[in-house]
Amino acid sequence: MFLHRIHLNPRSREARRDIADPYQFHSTLCRAFSGPETKCPPGEFLWRLEPESDQSGRPRILVQSRELPNWAVLPIGWLDEAEPAIDLCDRLRLDAIKAGQRFRFRLRANPCVTRNGKRLGLLRREEQEAWLARKGGRHGFSLPQSVSLDFSGHSKEGADVWISQEIMLRGRQHSGNGIRIFSVLYDGFLLVTEPEAFRITLQNGIGHGKALGLGLLSVAPAGYE
Repeated sequence: MFLHRIHLNPRSREARRDIADPYQFHSTLCRAFSGPETKCPPGEFLWRLEPESDQSGRPRILVQSRELPNWAVLPIGWLDEAEPAIDLCDRLRLDAIKAGQRFRFRLRANPCVTRNGKRLGLLRREEQEAWLARKGGRHGFSLPQSVSLDFSGHSKEGADVWISQEIMLRGRQHSGNGIRIFSVLYDGFLLVTEPEAFRITLQNGIGHGKALGLGLLSVAPAGYE
């Protein structure tokens, strides 16, 4: 399992188009993981457009893949720089992960519920936090609790998670059908509860909308810089 940090060329028309349409962005990335006459293998990679640009103002993308990509096949000028791939099995010592380990994490996801056959985004912070806690219970981790002060000065206990960037992602499939999916960005800390389930989650991601840049759970040991 490999992690790639890539930097897009903000002067590239194709790059600007893909940033505006995450479905097309995924389609472009697929070229690096499949031959010209083959479909991209399902679950081959996860990706996320990071909220922060790099020091040069270039958009930053995280891509996590099972195999190494061929960036050379992407549109000329689309990619400005690809940092060396990181072997996550080695970096995170995945085989040695134990219950109780604490990690910093980032996740852009689609917190939602299904009602009357329709998927509805969760808009309240309490609902978004509870959604992630439920996912953690199924995927081998929990959210440690911390005490903070509210605006009135009263102490309040909650998960050690910061939720930001509520965005409605919009894309268009090759058939012309439009796509809309609600997303939020989670940053915080988690505790491993079931190591094997957690390893599977790191590889497969969390929730819906993976083709739109959602679901990638990126982690680093707490205190790691």
